[in-house]
Amino acid sequence: MYYVLGIDGGGTKTICVLMNAEKQIFGRGEAGASNYQSIGANTALKSIESAIKAAIEETGKIQVKAVCLGLAGAGRSKDIEVIQGIVRDLQQSSNLAIEWISPNNIIICHDALTALVGGIGNDVGIVVAAGTGTIVFGRNQQGQTKRVGGWGYILGDEGSAYNIAVAGMKAAMRGYDGRELSTCLVEDFKHQLGLESIEDLIEVVYRRGWGVREIAGLAPVIDNAAVNGDEVAQRIIDEGVQELVKATRVVVEDLAGDDFEIVTVGSVWRAKSNIREKFMASISAEFSNVRVILPRYEPAYGACLLALKQLE
Repeated sequence: MYYVLGIDGGGTKTICVLMNAEKQIFGRGEAGASNYQSIGANTALKSIESAIKAAIEETGKIQVKAVCLGLAGAGRSKDIEVIQGIVRDLQQSSNLAIEWISPNNIIICHDALTALVGGIGNDVGIVVAAGTGTIVFGRNQQGQTKRVGGWGYILGDEGSAYNIAVAGMKAAMRGYDGRELSTCLVEDFKHQLGLESIEDLIEVVYRRGWGVREIAGLAPVIDNAAVNGDEVAQRIIDEGVQELVKATRVVVEDLAGDDFEIVTVGSVWRAKSNIREKFMASISAEFSNVRVILPRYEPAYGACLLALKQLE
């Protein structure tokens, strides 16, 4: 029996799924982040290796015929070269009980593609990924693709958890100054972070070495404030929704044609402030040929499907 490996790696965690030719899952492993652009190639290698090791630990030595890696930061040829080096190191690793029977059957792609294939179950449709960052990616029946966003927390990521958190912190400081409406976010951030004064937010953001992931983790503060009726927080949430709608609109119009399924993936969609419902209402009002769905499978499962397709 031979297997394929499907790997989904991002800025927070790495998931590996072990699957056979009949699409049966034999193992699943999880490890830390594997976006090499933010953590370095060596750390990304260790995370991917750990996830694979956890996925295969119950099977003993196995034969792997193909592997697909859907990784954040894998959108350019230069990135793919780096990841190819990581894969070569994996194939030479003595820590993995794997016989690579077809070592050149390797697919390296952006994690948006694996999220699309996993979420819908095939490679036609649109994925709107909104977690720590954001990206919208689609593919039609003719094989045409369109990507919007995914430019990172400085250049883009509108509608992301990071973007929402930063907007919330800025609004809290403006409200504290008296430059804008007062908001419960001042007290909410103080409570969440154990601050004596909202001015201590400076120490948290600038001096604790917080990165994108830690800041994005504050998005629920704004979400909860919106649920509780805070006007400033509700505006931030609504602006995030409209950014996601705008990006999705571009993809739908660019890939115009048959009916589309749009799958929503990522932590932002689990917000309590009806982000997903507002998004669905806006998209449905504009386009009659799309249907917004929840993910059918996880991205690592989608990576396995792409690996199996490589063997057809």
